[in-house]
Amino acid sequence: MARNKNPEETVQLILDVAYRLFIEKGYEYTSVQEIIDHLGGLSKGAIYHHFKSKEDILEAVTEKMTSESNQMLAHIRDRSDLSGKEKLKTIFKASISRPIQDEIFTVAPNFKNNPKLLFSLLHDTMDAVAPAYIQPIIEQGIADGSIRTDYPAELAELVILVANVWMNPMIFDNTEEECYRKFMVFRQMMEGFGLDVVDEEMLDRLQELTSIYRRTKEKNSRKT
Repeated sequence: MARNKNPEETVQLILDVAYRLFIEKGYEYTSVQEIIDHLGGLSKGAIYHHFKSKEDILEAVTEKMTSESNQMLAHIRDRSDLSGKEKLKTIFKASISRPIQDEIFTVAPNFKNNPKLLFSLLHDTMDAVAPAYIQPIIEQGIADGSIRTDYPAELAELVILVANVWMNPMIFDNTEEECYRKFMVFRQMMEGFGLDVVDEEMLDRLQELTSIYRRTKEKNSRKT
């Protein structure tokens, strides 16, 4: 079997192939063997040398996408031309509007059957995104008067947990109507803090992503 002597290139090849197959077939319907079959002659040992399971591959694919997302968050956080409140709105809109979100919702992994993946998402949300990106923005908003709270760290955790987890239809298998109702509660909650930062454009985008997820789920259910 052909071997790639550069471990980093091997890992990148595995992730690229896995990502493409997850998009085309869905995570649940892509086997490790199918990934191996598309590696251009690399042996089964090559993939298991770097990843213990398909879940590990999906985690690595997700981490790669998260890294790209965090670069976007850092760019907005560090802008000097926006207030804290404006930065929050910019982050929400940019996060939900990224074209890669369509691909993520097309993969539509079953989080209920993947507790390790769900924990990874929660860990990244609470231990990385909230303190590194959202909290500094809220603290800036307190300083410039655009955000009112005495608890910036806790508000940062609440906002990102609700946005990334509670409103994620892939975790709770929500319908478009359920997502709409959650969005309205989220908007009311944010306005309670003086943060009118979510709008109808974001609602339309969330429902679009939910529709992508529901179509993928229905398509996969017909395969079984």
